Amino acid sequence: MRNDVTIRARHSEILRAIVREYIETGEPVGSQTLSQRRGQALSPASIRNAMAELADLGYLSQPHTSAGRVPTEKAFRFYVGSLTVSRVTASEADRLRNEFSALDTAGARVEHSSHILMELTRNVGIAAALPALAQELDQIELVPLADRRVLMILVTRDHTVHNRVVALDVPASPDELVSIRNYVNHNFRGWQLGEARRELLSRMLEERAAYDAFTSQMQVLCRKGLLEVENVPEVHMEGASNLLGLDLHLTREKMRTLLRALEEKKRLIELLDRFLELPPGELQVHVGLEAVHPAMKDLALIGMSVRLASGLPAKVAVLGPMRMRYEQVMAAVLETSRALESAQF
Repeated sequence: MRNDVTIRARHSEILRAIVREYIETGEPVGSQTLSQRRGQALSPASIRNAMAELADLGYLSQPHTSAGRVPTEKAFRFYVGSLTVSRVTASEADRLRNEFSALDTAGARVEHSSHILMELTRNVGIAAALPALAQELDQIELVPLADRRVLMILVTRDHTVHNRVVALDVPASPDELVSIRNYVNHNFRGWQLGEARRELLSRMLEERAAYDAFTSQMQVLCRKGLLEVENVPEVHMEGASNLLGLDLHLTREKMRTLLRALEEKKRLIELLDRFLELPPGELQVHVGLEAVHPAMKDLALIGMSVRLASGLPAKVAVLGPMRMRYEQVMAAVLETSRALESAQF
């Protein structure tokens, strides 16, 4: 009995042709149609025999006895694996870089990514910023307030401003706050937040005598979240309505369930985390997303992890039908990711 490797070697071109035809038309593909597309290099009978073997191996299904064949999830995975990623035009790449450069915060750039991906692919564009202690410090400001409170302002290199009001047990004088601010900004500007916080805590233990005048207040502020940002993912999605025009074989109720699922930030984060696990810069394609939600069985996700110039990790992706134009979507995701990563502040 022939194995998959032998069948792929003999019939891979036919299988790719079937998938391409199905992507374009959405209709079952017959041997006669393929024969005409191939310039009659093979007879319809030879193609029928090849299609029968591919069906036995799980690459094709036949909706009706007299109908043509439809590629299965396994066929789409094989097809995607045979593709090489193309590039968008130079003018399009320049446009993307210019649009990102015109935005002055990482959050705005990540949000714009979802719009660009929706615009380029006519599918669902998803982008998520994943705040972490890898963000780099630009400066802090400490503002005394009434009732022993302090406004802690933290600005990261991506121009994002984080505010937090904390209450102190013992009031801090304006001079103490200025000293703490100056010390942190002078010593830790440009550091990643996690590393800066660890080093600051270490120095307070080692140099307690030298900085005893404000060490106790700095320790309190550290406990209250100095040099920390909330690790809450910022998720943006555009184009969910594009799914309504697709033949996903879903009832009206199941389509509503799918759209509700996509509205849940937790569900989107699960989707990105589960399928975009590789290091930044590596494009990933996943066909069939039933593991996240049953209504996503006939959907595919194309995306990648990126790291912005500021150190902020993010993920960008396109969610669309299994019957999507993969080359076009892969090129759009790759170029959008590169433009997002290269944008400087």
